[in-house]
Amino acid sequence: MKETPVQLRVTADTFPLAEVFTISRGSRTEAHVLTVTVTDGAISGRGECVPYARYGETLESVRAEIEGVSMPLDLMALQDRLPAGAARNAIDCALWDLEAKRRERRVWDLAGLPAPGPEITAYTLSLAGPAAMEEAARKHAHRPILKIKLGTPDDMPRLEAVRRGAPQSRIIIDANEGWSAEVYADLAPHLVRLGVSLVEQPLPAGQDDALIGMERPVPLCADESCHDRGSLASLTGKYDVVNIKLDKTGGLTEALALRAAALEAGFRVMVGCMVGSSLAMAPALLVAQGAMVTDLDGPLLLAKDRDHALTFDTQGVHPPDAALWG
Repeated sequence: MKETPVQLRVTADTFPLAEVFTISRGSRTEAHVLTVTVTDGAISGRGECVPYARYGETLESVRAEIEGVSMPLDLMALQDRLPAGAARNAIDCALWDLEAKRRERRVWDLAGLPAPGPEITAYTLSLAGPAAMEEAARKHAHRPILKIKLGTPDDMPRLEAVRRGAPQSRIIIDANEGWSAEVYADLAPHLVRLGVSLVEQPLPAGQDDALIGMERPVPLCADESCHDRGSLASLTGKYDVVNIKLDKTGGLTEALALRAAALEAGFRVMVGCMVGSSLAMAPALLVAQGAMVTDLDGPLLLAKDRDHALTFDTQGVHPPDAALWG
């Protein structure tokens, strides 16, 4: 795309959650995001990111990164000016949105992609005691895919409880780097027995060489171990799937490139998200087309979403209206 002379503005936005959301690293009642707006004076584009403490990001540090980016700015220059991460993601997606609105075309058309369709998304159950998780699973047993956050000493009772509550749903597990190789090996037969279809990041990133040579009766997905294309070489022999999140790749541009490279290397693809609004999910849905697993349930966890929010129904999450993004 051509060089884009724009002005850039960043704001902090807060979205209340429908209920307390808990993972092994802590609980939250709100989603805190940064919204980037780029404008040429007549037309504006928007992007959203969620800074993630796991990668040393805070709202303040990411805001400073965004505000410090040099001008003039275009998509290709941006890839060199900022590293992969939340700051680049918000700007990258805002520039895609701006260009689509300038040209009065959809982003997928600009990117040379087929028009997207709806994708069935996983729905994440908050970490709680087994009884509470069984009740939550029963409440959401109509959903095709349930994702449960584990990585604690009491994982088996929780997993058993969720399976009782939702006997027909596909179950995927996010261990959030909480297991050791020994714990994973011990749990693997039970994961098969309970019909788990995917396990995300069982071991800590940087300690996952222990997976080399281990049996993987349930596909393993690299999350914290996979950020951008530079991660792929270190994943061979450990993982079957890579989880592409735009806040890790640094935007749609690298996410699409990572998807192509991962498929070429023989990995399957999962597309995930942080807890954010429909504005963050919209570009990720382009990457999720045909993915093994789509996990773009952020808006479903919110008490209030943005205007022109994504539509979720029995067909899945639908492509965005141009009034939202792209």
